[in-house]
Amino acid sequence: MYAIFLPMLKNNIQVKDNAAPDLGASLRAKRKELKLTMQSVADAAGLSVGFISQVERGLTSPSLGSLASLAAALDTEISSFLHQPSAGSQTTHEASRLAYSVADADVSYERLSTSFAGSKLHSVIVHETPGHRMEPISHHGEEMFYILDGEITVEIEGEVEVLRKGDSIHFESRRVHSTWNHGSSIASILWCGTMDVFGDAPAPIHKKASPQEVATYPTGETEK
Repeated sequence: MYAIFLPMLKNNIQVKDNAAPDLGASLRAKRKELKLTMQSVADAAGLSVGFISQVERGLTSPSLGSLASLAAALDTEISSFLHQPSAGSQTTHEASRLAYSVADADVSYERLSTSFAGSKLHSVIVHETPGHRMEPISHHGEEMFYILDGEITVEIEGEVEVLRKGDSIHFESRRVHSTWNHGSSIASILWCGTMDVFGDAPAPIHKKASPQEVATYPTGETEK
């Protein structure tokens, strides 16, 4: 499992100096096992070949969304690459939420949403350190950011918006999007979207489920 759990302080994130296992090597091994090229994985995941190459060589770490997208492209549960807090109760409390990161990335997450039959919404609080850039990505669904603290630059297919505390943006996830913390302090963002970043959804992220697959879903549940 490739996660580092972090103790949270009020306006600061203390990152434990833990050496995470080699996520890039695991992703590369799975891709080769499936006899897939980097280009085919990039096309399926909505990411660039250059970014995937950097991840596989351990030069950068993917965001939670990019890892979920890569796992789907490799037809593998995200839990094979990342241990995340369980869905648990429908209620979360700040004092008891665990913050975690993907490998040694300088961005962390707090899980907010739970999972139940028919649920389509997934949510985390994202903490981006100053200078952090989220890689451009495109995938099915929709998402919304609400800035809890700090400020970020959001770019959606060449359109740039600066969002500050109290601002929000809601967009179709098929549009290539990325973020950048251009400020001098940690930016905390409430993220809500239909992309299953926890591995709870019954259908893949990048392709529609077949009628046969839909027939197996619990009552009221549909493809994500």
